[in-house]
Amino acid sequence: MLTVDNAHLHYGAAEALRGVSLEAKPGAITCVLGRNGVGKTSLMRAIVGHHPLSSGSVAFEGQTFGKKPSYDRARAGIGFVPQGREIFPLLTVRENLETGYSGLSRSDRSIPDYVFELFPVLKDMMHRRGGDLSGGQQQQLAIGRALVTRPKLLALDEPTEGIQPSIIKDIGRALTFLRDEFGMAILLVEQYLDFCRELADSITILDRGEVVHRGVAEDLDRQDVRAHLTV
Repeated sequence: MLTVDNAHLHYGAAEALRGVSLEAKPGAITCVLGRNGVGKTSLMRAIVGHHPLSSGSVAFEGQTFGKKPSYDRARAGIGFVPQGREIFPLLTVRENLETGYSGLSRSDRSIPDYVFELFPVLKDMMHRRGGDLSGGQQQQLAIGRALVTRPKLLALDEPTEGIQPSIIKDIGRALTFLRDEFGMAILLVEQYLDFCRELADSITILDRGEVVHRGVAEDLDRQDVRAHLTV
């Protein structure tokens, strides 16, 4: 569904991605791992259209995005959950979810029932302001907002960062449900190795902007693979 081919990305003279290639397939969770500062978030920014590639390509369902802006990529079926959640703190939970309507046709402008089935706390707090929620609840809200857009690919940038263990489990169950029940392609940037080992169908490890390993989640038990992730 998603193909990144030989991606190079620069911030001025600094090269953040060096020939990165990646695939995310329908009905599978692809996990991207690596130490801090190795290019994981830059890869996400390139995929969702927040920063242009210097060279290489991002293709979705066989169509190359080129310089298409992020809103066109969202309309094409890419839902994004950014690092740090980036919910609107002064809007209510309902209003935050409804911001996902912007790329939908009028007939599709509703909140899918499964959002509340996956994250019941959101239904209980519909009239609370986003900024009043805990960090874990805000993360559930950010994922719910992305799901309102009816994505074919869900891209998440470190969704477990700073989140309590019980909500990490809820997020894991939600991602498994979306993969198994809807055949959704899920691209997950993470540093929590156990979370990836439990969920991922495949892993890609970055180091200094390059792919240094690609394989199955069980590879995380290998000492030579884990060496790419230790400080």
